[in-house]
Amino acid sequence: MGLKVSIKSSAIATIAAGFLLATSLQVLAAGSESDETAPPQKSKTTTECTGGKVWDKDKKECVKPNESGFNDNQLFQAAREFAYAGQYENAITVLKLARNQNDPRILNYLGYSNRKAGRMELGMSYYRKALQHDANYILARSYMGQALLEQGDVQGARVQLVEIRDRGGENTWAYRSLLQSLKGRVVY
Repeated sequence: MGLKVSIKSSAIATIAAGFLLATSLQVLAAGSESDETAPPQKSKTTTECTGGKVWDKDKKECVKPNESGFNDNQLFQAAREFAYAGQYENAITVLKLARNQNDPRILNYLGYSNRKAGRMELGMSYYRKALQHDANYILARSYMGQALLEQGDVQGARVQLVEIRDRGGENTWAYRSLLQSLKGRVVY
């Protein structure tokens, strides 16, 4: 009888550990998606720095992006902040400094910034490049879908919405945002 209890306890512990691991991975995945889709926290880059300079926490001053020594992730974060602040040219300048110009995040925000700056076709080309490097990058699909709507291509936007859903993104901001945009454009 003691052996049965021990085996059952072991099996329950294994199942519980598996559940906790799966739950943790889901939380991490959701956190990744929400971290990138939530507006970035404003820093001194957009509240104090001028002329396209970025805030260097280590130096405690505004520096030219090409003299910052930032890694790609730091450049990406600064560029997102610029983009959300409507400083699209500054975002593009910073993104162009990234060492990995094939990083889907870099390509996606080059697409976003160029589109918002009025260069729709250039923006679309960056979205396509981002998706060539990562077909599952649902944020690029959402932004591309929104761009397609701006161009009047409702069917193309719907295709991107289905792609997001089919890639497991139905419960994400990327999906909800594109769906909301589509609902605003649908004529009943």
